[in-house]
Formats: sequence, structure tokens, C-alpha cells
Amino acid sequence: MRASWHTETMLAAWRSARVDRADLALRRPSGAMLWQANLALDDLPLAWARAENAHGADVYIRPARGLAWPMVFLDDVVLQVAKQVACDHGGLAIQTSQAGGCHLWLPCVRALDEAERHRVQRSLAEQYGGDLGSISGEHLGRLAGFKNWKRGGCWVNVVTNPHLTEKTTPIALPEETKPPSPSPQSRPCAAAPYGRPLGGDSSPSGLDWGWVCRRLEAGCRPEEVYWALLERARERRGEDVERYARRTVERAVAKVRGRLA
Repeated sequence: MRASWHTETMLAAWRSARVDRADLALRRPSGAMLWQANLALDDLPLAWARAENAHGADVYIRPARGLAWPMVFLDDVVLQVAKQVACDHGGLAIQTSQAGGCHLWLPCVRALDEAERHRVQRSLAEQYGGDLGSISGEHLGRLAGFKNWKRGGCWVNVVTNPHLTEKTTPIALPEETKPPSPSPQSRPCAAAPYGRPLGGDSSPSGLDWGWVCRRLEAGCRPEEVYWALLERARERRGEDVERYARRTVERAVAKVRGRLA
């Protein structure tokens, strides 16, 4: 199959799942991230992406951020498991490396906001062995039909076509995906100034640390702070951003809880 077939098949599967807008992101070899946000699928600049990919840029996509979508994402699922799950649920499995790791895009029974997608993705990743570092609800996946330069330039290919699957049972939502009721004692999440360090550390990481601690002390949920830090530090930290954000928030939660205790 031609590379363009894999791209078109992936986007057609998204349309069938009622996803019609996307964010496109390119990471150049220098680490610079280029974004095309909230575009209709028909308006994605695929020719530009192919030219950049030919010169070493990795190409990523996600349903447009800030909107509810009836689809969830799993990363690094074993090939045979990914094929079976995709066939069971009318989803899309995309092989991203020769070693067999796959991305899964699975339709859901209803549209989910970012927090709900995060909760569903955590449950599914634990069930099917996906990467628990890629369940934020807004994670980027690779666009099929492009080369994965992180894996030596191998092609990112569709390995299941949802249009050829007879059984299409969308993902049912576990009970815990319902947002928890706010506690009477919970405080509103107040804005916290970013540019003020704690302990005199004015490095970028020190500013992140001070900002995260102040957000938690103001009553923000750790999950919310994690997502915000992902966006704030993504360009600076590159592929390490998820580990960095998760570790920073975990340490800050322990520190703030100890201080409050």
C-alpha cells in the first residue's frame, strides 16, 4: 500500500468515529515543535507534513484539544493484542515500530472531555498493557503513512481497517469515568503566578516547581496541574516531558501534603 493510503485510512476511521477536527504537530530533528491547531481533517496540510517528514521531522496528530470526542487513545500495545482489541471495538490499530508496538484509537459510546478520556485511557491501558505515561487525555499519536525517525525511519502503518470489521462495539465507559462530585470543603483552583521561584531557584525547572506547588496549595487537582505542566514544558523538555511532569507533580503533592499535615 502507498503511504497516502495509510494516512487516508486513518483519517477516514476518525471521521467514522465522529472526529472531524485535529491538531497536527511536527517535531524537527532540532527538537522544535511546529503546530497546526484545530483544523478540519480535510484542511490538514499533509503535503507540508510529508516534506518535513522527508527531512527528518516526526509527524503527530490528536483530536483537536478543548473539545469532547467519542474516541480514546492507547500507546505501545503489543501487535496481536492491538489487532484483537481494534477488531472487537471497530477501532484503528497503527504499528509504529518494527518491534511491534502499536497505537490504538478506539470509538466510545459517547463523546468524552479530556478528563474523562484520561480516566478511560488509564483503565484500558491497565487492561491491555498500554503505556501508562500516555493516558493524559490529550496525548499525541503518530499519523499513519509517515516515517518514525525515532525508530530509524520505519513506516507508521495501519494494521487494521475498521471499515472491514463486522463487529463494532464501541468502548463502554466504566463507572469511575464519571467526574467526582465536588467536596464541600474543596477550594476553587485559583490562578498562581508562574514567574516567582521557590527557594531562590530561578531556573526553568525551579520556576515549574514553584508554580506547581502554589497551584496545589491553592486547591488545584494534581491531574489538572499535570496537564497544565505538560503544555507549559512540552517544547522545552521534548520527549521527556511526560516523565518530567509526572515526577514533578508527584514530588510536589508529597511536599504539599507534608506541609499541610
